[in-house]
Amino acid sequence: MIRINPLGQARPKAQRRAVPLESTLQLLFLVLALALGVGFLGIDYWQLSKKISDVQKDIDQKKQQKAQLEQIKQQVDAFEKQKNLLQQRINVIEQLQRNRSGGQELLDAVANTVSRTETLWLTGLTRKGNSLMIVGTAGSINAVAEYITQLKRSGYFASIEIKEAKQNESPDVQLFDFTLNAEFAPPGNAPAPAPAPQPNAPARKG
Repeated sequence: MIRINPLGQARPKAQRRAVPLESTLQLLFLVLALALGVGFLGIDYWQLSKKISDVQKDIDQKKQQKAQLEQIKQQVDAFEKQKNLLQQRINVIEQLQRNRSGGQELLDAVANTVSRTETLWLTGLTRKGNSLMIVGTAGSINAVAEYITQLKRSGYFASIEIKEAKQNESPDVQLFDFTLNAEFAPPGNAPAPAPAPQPNAPARKG
């Protein structure tokens, strides 16, 4: 439908409401403050994440160093045990050397039997006359049995008997402590056989 303006007057234009400048600036500052706040939070989050990552790397390095130190400690403990075993063997040899009455012969006999037995060490030897008490450590019970066999084969020891054999309390290596009793009987000291009885001489006639 067409409308006609009989008066010929122009239609008034629609008035636009003006936004106050102060409100516009407040809104702009609010948006800018939010943007800055988000930016600062992002920077703080990035810095915090970097610190956490650095701390985690430091923890991992410390764990690696701890594992390496534990391995070194285990090696040092193993070397210390070997050192103690060697020192005990040295003490046995020195004790035999101090006992000059048949000491060298006994030393040679003991050394030969030990060298023929694997994973076995002597830690003590007590001699009273020809009676011996042998104390040692072995890697297995079979090694102890093999050592007894070597003592018998040497021809220098008699009346060999095992007094005690038990597993060592060491948590790292399985070892067995043992104690043997034996008689030192070198071949040259074997008692001479008793002379055969002589037949009675015939009685003389008077």
